[in-house]
Amino acid sequence: MSQIMNRYGELVFTQEVMRNRLSERVYSQLINTIVKGDTLEKEIAGEVAHSMKEWAIENGATHYTHWFQPLRGGTAEKHNSFISYDEEGILIERLSAIQLIQSEPDASSFPSGGIRSTFEARGYSAWDPTSPVFLIEAKDTKTLVIPSVFLSWTGDVLDQKTGLLRSKKALNNVGIKLQKLLGNRNAKRINVWLGIEQEYFLVDKELYETRSDLQICKQTLFGRPAARNQQLKDHYFGTIKKRVLQFMEDFDRELYRRGIPAKTRHNEVSPNQFEIAPLYEEQNLAIDHNLQVMDIIEEVAERHGLVALLHEKPFNGVNGSGKHVNWSIGDNTGVNYLEPSASPLRNVTLLMTVVSMMIGVKKYANFFNALVLDAGNERRLGGTEAPPNIMSVYLGEYLSSLLLEIEKLSKVTEKKMAEISLGIRQLPSVAKDSSDRNRTSPMAFTGNKFEFRSVGSSQNCSEVVTLINLIITEGYERIYNKIEKLSGDPKANALLVVKEMIKETKEIHFEGNCYSPEWKEEAKKRGLKNFNNTPEALESMISKEVLELYKTFEVLSEKELLARQNIRLMQYVRTKQIELQSSCEMVLTEVMPAILKQLALLISANTSKTGLIANQISELEDLYKNVHAFVEQITKKANCHCMSELTDQAKGYYQCDADLAKLREFVDKAEEIVSKEYWPFASYQQLFRRL
Repeated sequence: MSQIMNRYGELVFTQEVMRNRLSERVYSQLINTIVKGDTLEKEIAGEVAHSMKEWAIENGATHYTHWFQPLRGGTAEKHNSFISYDEEGILIERLSAIQLIQSEPDASSFPSGGIRSTFEARGYSAWDPTSPVFLIEAKDTKTLVIPSVFLSWTGDVLDQKTGLLRSKKALNNVGIKLQKLLGNRNAKRINVWLGIEQEYFLVDKELYETRSDLQICKQTLFGRPAARNQQLKDHYFGTIKKRVLQFMEDFDRELYRRGIPAKTRHNEVSPNQFEIAPLYEEQNLAIDHNLQVMDIIEEVAERHGLVALLHEKPFNGVNGSGKHVNWSIGDNTGVNYLEPSASPLRNVTLLMTVVSMMIGVKKYANFFNALVLDAGNERRLGGTEAPPNIMSVYLGEYLSSLLLEIEKLSKVTEKKMAEISLGIRQLPSVAKDSSDRNRTSPMAFTGNKFEFRSVGSSQNCSEVVTLINLIITEGYERIYNKIEKLSGDPKANALLVVKEMIKETKEIHFEGNCYSPEWKEEAKKRGLKNFNNTPEALESMISKEVLELYKTFEVLSEKELLARQNIRLMQYVRTKQIELQSSCEMVLTEVMPAILKQLALLISANTSKTGLIANQISELEDLYKNVHAFVEQITKKANCHCMSELTDQAKGYYQCDADLAKLREFVDKAEEIVSKEYWPFASYQQLFRRL
């Protein structure tokens, strides 16, 4: 057995481990719960909990934790030891059914967006059996991690996973109903698969520790561009240097131990930027794994004297980092509905899915922006490394021409259906194997999947995937309702409905360069919004259309969506406050003293009081005055914004970016002049050449 397979999943309570440790009856019901979503009976849960505990203890675990995705971002966990008293008061190690199924962490300090008062602290984490439990390691011990959802004591959703699971259920119900109407009797369960590509930066830890901005904000607030950064594009897919390769080998090893199928690793465009991509997995598991990837990458980097940066724009003037969320849909038979086929039914399903996606992106374009824009990602989106804030869908020449052909149909005959099916079957050789891809598009069809490229590197994909699931659900529901009212062949009727819906996709369908100025003008004519700031985008989170979508499919209530808007506004405000305060502190305590040291050096050398040195003194004095003036101006504005309502605060802090950019201009100019001996933090040139 290979080194990979020998260790693969060793920290996971896998199906193989379950099969070996559970009775046949319990194992069968647990698998039905995992695969079909059946309810797990309490007495069954008792045996499962005992087996998990025994397995965990055998592997060195002393504690267990319910691991969930709070609305603040990231993950959360509260560790409990296995020790407990038995009926006679004797200390034993136990994990009961109720302890497995539910925990009650103190929820008072988690953001709720106004769902509950601060003093109402009770919150419940509940086991999600569709995602396998696993172990995490510290130096001498391990902890059993139980993936969970997180709810308030009133049942309100306080996490990002619950909405995803509900959207999954809604899509399954509507998708299977539609497939049965079309004559597909084999489909019993709709599956969504994700492949989440993760970009990140690595920096040398010693250099990182010279920069308080990187330590506090995970981005550089100042920094003169390096003479050589990404101009030559030579880092992209370049030879991986030994130190980084050793890190990647260690990183992959840790991922494999946790059952995370890491597939691809390579250099990205920016200096010190890299990417990891996994094999496709079921959507819930893929997102759980991506959250683990973000934790593990930081842990492994530290072992190698490195720091991993997941900020969307850690360095000015070079590409930022995002996630590419590859989304595909199929059913329990293994069929991918976005894969062109010899089957007319499957090709009809492909077309239904494509038009549902296009209409959904058009209808909820503003909400997509609200879900991906934040203080970090608003600096990345719209640059040459990331899609613009204008939502559009790219299909490629061949699929676009097929939709145009369908739109022109006056009547759907068996012959026409065969011709369309044949045309779709010809797609793979073009869409997969040639350059028929548009990497400037936010949502692009790439052969047998849609790729959404706007998610930020540090973000959780759950809410975006929830929205994608729901727009497909809404499209399928609309198609089902229309077909059901028509007589004749359901597949032919489905094409008629597709034809009708194609007409609604014109505004959102774009096959050109999304970076071009012409597209901005064209998009404006089409009525597409070009968001350039987070506060503006967040206003769409509680639009009538969004509220109706989430209410119809019982995913989130109006109160829960409003809470998410408030939390995002608060996170934006606090992030901006931290950035502004850090900028001012760096200038006052590091930059200005460095300028003074250089001034003292020049003044002592300027015996003639004229000439070149005098000019340099004058320039530095002006820079000193300017940076001091802008610090005072930024501080004054920031203090003023603190007194406003939350929405006004967010808008005010967004406007402070112009002042911060001007301050950066002066500081970066000072970096050009001040001696390296005096400059207080590592330069871009140093950061980019150490790996």
